[in-house]
This record gives sequence, C-alpha cells and structure tokens, in this order.
Amino acid sequence: MKELKILIEKSSDYYDAYAENCPGVYGAGESVAEAKKNVLEGIRLLVETHKKEELPEILQGEYEIIYNFDTQSFLNYYDKIFSKSALERLTGINQKQLHHYASGIAKPRKEQRKKIETALHRLGEELLAVGL
Repeated sequence: MKELKILIEKSSDYYDAYAENCPGVYGAGESVAEAKKNVLEGIRLLVETHKKEELPEILQGEYEIIYNFDTQSFLNYYDKIFSKSALERLTGINQKQLHHYASGIAKPRKEQRKKIETALHRLGEELLAVGL
C-alpha cells in the first residue's frame, strides 16, 4: 500500500498541512486537528472533482496517510497526553528545553529530533505488547 505523507508544520499564525509526495494536497487550521481535518477535506474534494486518470498516481489506488510533524507542532498537539516531565523521562531532554521547542523559542537539532522520535517509537512498541 502506498503512503501519502502529510507534513504538519507550525507557522507564525496557523498550522500548515501538505502532502510531501503528492502535488495539490494542502490544508491549514488554527490547530493541528483543524489542519488535519482540512487536508483530509482537500483530498476528498480532489478525488471527487477529478477523473481517476487525472489524479496524482498515489491517489488512484489504495493509500495510507502518514503524518509527519515538525517538533513544535507535535509537542503542542500531544501536550495533553505527554507532559513535559513524562517526555523528559522518555527522552532524557530536560523539561525547559522541551518547553523551548514547543513554544518555538528554539528548534531542536537533528539529533534531538531523532532522540524524541526514537523514544516515542520505543514507547509505542512497548504499548503494542501490553495486554489487559
């Protein structure tokens, strides 16, 4: 199955969402949730208003949507789920630095972004193995 990669980024006054690998797929909103909803609506309209053969190849068959976030957008979107102290325990990055990333005061280096991503994936794998 093909992956439609949607990037969500924080700009100065709203969140942008756009497909990294499919032209014509865009969205925006005052929150990440609004941007995601808007980009899905954009995809729906694109598919409904074009003949199948006119669509970008990825939209002609089955595809899975993968969301990629910039660090600021991710930290703000999931702030009710992951507290800064929980993220500090998971990643080893101190809370003050995480706050700077979430507020846009600082942007993490590639190594720091990878550290956050790896910690979250490790947590996800652990949670997938849990049974209740």
